[in-house]
Amino acid sequence: MKIGILGAGTWGIALARMLCESSHDVTVWSALPEEITNLNNTHKHPKFPDITLPDALCFSSDIKAVCSDNEMLIVAVPSVFIRSTTRTAAPYLKDGQILVSVAKGIEADTFYTMTEVIADELGSAVEERSLKIAALSGPTHAEEVIRSMPTTILSSCPDLHTAETIQDVFMNTCMRVYTNTDIKGVELCGALKNIIALASGMLIGLGLGDNIKAALITRGLAEIKRLGMKLGCREQTFYGLAGMGDLIVTALSVHSRNYQAGILLGKGYDADSAIKEVGMVVEGINALKPAMKLAEKYNTELPIISAVYSIVYEGASPSETLTGLMQREKRSELSEYYG
Repeated sequence: MKIGILGAGTWGIALARMLCESSHDVTVWSALPEEITNLNNTHKHPKFPDITLPDALCFSSDIKAVCSDNEMLIVAVPSVFIRSTTRTAAPYLKDGQILVSVAKGIEADTFYTMTEVIADELGSAVEERSLKIAALSGPTHAEEVIRSMPTTILSSCPDLHTAETIQDVFMNTCMRVYTNTDIKGVELCGALKNIIALASGMLIGLGLGDNIKAALITRGLAEIKRLGMKLGCREQTFYGLAGMGDLIVTALSVHSRNYQAGILLGKGYDADSAIKEVGMVVEGINALKPAMKLAEKYNTELPIISAVYSIVYEGASPSETLTGLMQREKRSELSEYYG
């Protein structure tokens, strides 16, 4: 298949290499001409200096050509640039094209997931041009995918046929792909697990151990599911690759920028300093405000996410905040006892 990738970050490049190795015709676009020049000249990405990208992989700063010449577009820019990138690409999309978002986040003002942002920006063109919009999500660090290490991922679209088409494109000996039509649940998991990963990193920054980290991940998943069920998502999604799977890898892996930022926050860094030190977008911090607004809108208790918010945006002490969480009122793990 002819595939265009919008975004030359680590995830976009990792997917580009993998798809190219699977004999697809792949072109990567970036809004930064100097980035494209460097990739064309070196066939190396600055974040992966030990990896030489395939000669067949193409790079371009011409978004018109990349959008109009390909059957599938993978939108791989950070969540805050999804809307502007979609707006730039919109005039050049062709009928029947499949747009796949691989970004994870919630738009601050609208509370839209990334595919909802794309659909909102395209408006009536989605139906008029028979465009299909999907999400690709799961426990997938670019650092491993680019090295062809075994990975599983989820192709999610309300239209099962489209999800299965994407599944066929991405499936190979190192990437196993499942489908899920609950795209809202899949994307909610992808956004909120980054916040729990921040909290997990904070525990390491505080010098704490595995017991509390396991509890955090477990109760964090309960919070994500609690909000998701209020939004009409399917419960099984939260126990699958986009939910439990992605949460585990993001909250435990040294490759996770959210986990790394959390460690720094636990050591006393403020949010701006932590982001600067990590050197890449920390999506968990971007997701905090819309997550809190959703919790308020749907009257949903999210104690861990609220605690992370208080540390990032209100200057609360990580250690004191943890003490407060440990001393919350007694509860049962079984929902029928507290609703």
